[in-house]
Amino acid sequence: MPLLNVEDYRRRARRVLPRLVFDYVDGGAEDERCLQRNRDALESLPLIPECLRDTSAMDIGIELFGRRWRAPFAIAPIGLAGLVRPGADALLAGAAQAARVPFILSTASNTRIEDVRAAAPDATLWMQLYVMGERAIAERIVRRARTAGFEALVLTVDVPVSGLRERDLRHGFRVPMQLTPGTLFDMARHPAWLLRLARSGAPQFANLLPDDDGAPVSAQTQAALLSRAMDRTLTWDSLAWLRKLWDGPLLIKGLLGAEDARRALRHGADGIVVSNHGGRQLDAAPASIAALPAILDAVGGRIPVLMDGGIRRGSDIVKALALGARAALVGRAPVYGLACGGEQGALSVLQLLAQETERTMTLLGATGVHELGPRHVDRPAPRSLTEQDGAAQRIKETPHGKASIYPARATA
Repeated sequence: MPLLNVEDYRRRARRVLPRLVFDYVDGGAEDERCLQRNRDALESLPLIPECLRDTSAMDIGIELFGRRWRAPFAIAPIGLAGLVRPGADALLAGAAQAARVPFILSTASNTRIEDVRAAAPDATLWMQLYVMGERAIAERIVRRARTAGFEALVLTVDVPVSGLRERDLRHGFRVPMQLTPGTLFDMARHPAWLLRLARSGAPQFANLLPDDDGAPVSAQTQAALLSRAMDRTLTWDSLAWLRKLWDGPLLIKGLLGAEDARRALRHGADGIVVSNHGGRQLDAAPASIAALPAILDAVGGRIPVLMDGGIRRGSDIVKALALGARAALVGRAPVYGLACGGEQGALSVLQLLAQETERTMTLLGATGVHELGPRHVDRPAPRSLTEQDGAAQRIKETPHGKASIYPARATA
């Protein structure tokens, strides 16, 4: 059967990966309502085409921080991707290089920063940063990323503690690892995956190792990264510390509220990623696309705003762009491709998303991202309610003419 869309790749990935690994990639926190909320909110926003427009010259590329992207999306940071396939981070960087879109390397990656750069020498690479208790580790990662030519730093701020990811816990995927007999049997039923793992060894947090003697950091620090136990003393004032280490673009990832967006501006952030961590942290959080308009209003165009969460189609990317996002991040989608076919599989997914984005824009009558706007998003009358996760969501016009989705207050 041909793989025609991201959901096809997802189904194939579910077959080729052990359930523990697939659920780690695919799952969310607690009841996974935020995970579903991301999809429901995107699906609740139809697009309105403008007809009889000349779309013979189409360009879906964008420019951001002095770089030209072939398509208006980047690969989001993906921790522990080496579970899916050995060398996953380098393979994803290679796919991003071929697609001419950025790749954001996670602090929780399994390939050294320098090796990712060597695998994709011409790629636009960004570094995602978790700050754990030992801040010297974060400082070392930032210095290495700068030396390796990474162009932007993405500070993730929505993980003061890990979300309760119950799928992982049911498989014994925790610290310390407690794999169940059923999980071990399931691994044995996936010999191709098991053989690759046996040849390469269990994935390690490669960038927790110093760049000099390779001596490992403490087991407690590695456990903290796996469980996303971050430095809870990190505050907005800590951005001044990061600025002393990093003089390139600094983006804050994980914001969902307008006031936090204004704080990011006041503290000198160069960009914002509106994100609920793919539904993997606070299960009660709003959908990213729902939080996007209020943050755009708060920022007022002074810095670029990107968005991730629930994107499975090029039309989802177009919806984010039409509401005002500069670009989208895609995480699970290229990993499904990676599971199915390595670097080529990830590249195929990126190409598929680019093709869908171009087709959607053509059908809307837009020849470039700059022509997209709120008029392309169908906004029901103010009294209309859209169902999202069983809770009403009111869609209304903002003073700036952008579509916003606000949770309606619960009634007794």
